[in-house]
Amino acid sequence: MVKAASDHSTRARSADVAREAGVSKAAVSFAFNNPGRLRPETADRIRQVASSLGYRPHPVARMLTAGSTATIGIMSPQALAQVFANPFFSLFVEGVATVTEDRGFGLLFISPLQGSLERAMARATVDGVIVIGLDRHHPEVESIRRVGLPTVLVDAPAWPEHGAIEVDDTSGALAAAKHLLELGHRELLVLTMQPSEAQDYAASVMARRMRGYQLALEEFNVRLSPDHVRVAPATFEGGEQAFLSAWEDGLRPTAVLSMSDAAAAGVLQAARRLGLSVPDDLSVVGFDDLPLTRFTDPPLTTVHQPVRRKGEEAAQMLLGALSAENGRAGEHRILETRLVVRRSTAAVANRVRR
Repeated sequence: MVKAASDHSTRARSADVAREAGVSKAAVSFAFNNPGRLRPETADRIRQVASSLGYRPHPVARMLTAGSTATIGIMSPQALAQVFANPFFSLFVEGVATVTEDRGFGLLFISPLQGSLERAMARATVDGVIVIGLDRHHPEVESIRRVGLPTVLVDAPAWPEHGAIEVDDTSGALAAAKHLLELGHRELLVLTMQPSEAQDYAASVMARRMRGYQLALEEFNVRLSPDHVRVAPATFEGGEQAFLSAWEDGLRPTAVLSMSDAAAAGVLQAARRLGLSVPDDLSVVGFDDLPLTRFTDPPLTTVHQPVRRKGEEAAQMLLGALSAENGRAGEHRILETRLVVRRSTAAVANRVRR
């Protein structure tokens, strides 16, 4: 009978397992990392002995032996506390995890370590990386690329050697703005997202969405003054504070175009605080079509982008690259958007705003 080690403070070693099972240390390694090299009954017996001794292979040693971590990194140029405050991210990660878990891969979230993505990458033991919103102009891009890991970019311009997943932000924003303009709104407030130092603004999601808004405004001969464009973090609090600040500055918009659903939901709360009725006094349009938009009061008109599917396709593309499906390495996909009209928008009211 196998005896468990009496000193529970001492971690069991592969040599202990080998001695108790009557095999070599190499056989113990094979049982966990390459069981096909052993007879099935031998591999099973070694693992049973290991379990009774409380032995488990050191993860770094297993990684070195297998030549793989079975882990995918999700890199963000923003701090994770800021990233997780945006409900968009959890839905995106849900899509990634659906694919990776089915293939036996874990996830590791990578954000700047002491302000440095390069330092974070040096500490990350992953087989490949899904990178969100990292532009080639970021000062640390070259050092990250030199690591040579398979990479898929999300919401950023493609690099020739890596795959990329984007959505048609411009068309979605165009549809959102035209919807309000066709309802007669001319006093619009735009809530753009907080810019990231990791991106060139001209190639960013914010710029693409603003381009769509501007195309609609030009079609209707409407001018949007700079003070009607406000930066709002993609959070409930960010949208609420941005709208309240605009109101305190004397702006009286009849409609809001928000580049994120979370900020748009914050606008709904700000409107209630100010005694405004949505949509009678104020129409609000978001962007993303997160699950929460069906349950806001009123349900939010928004632009649907397939957030969960974007995560799924990014993961599939990266795992394809890891499987040496070289034809997919530099693939660039643009997913469609569409306007979803709910009860937060209506024709402009003919009343004096105070």
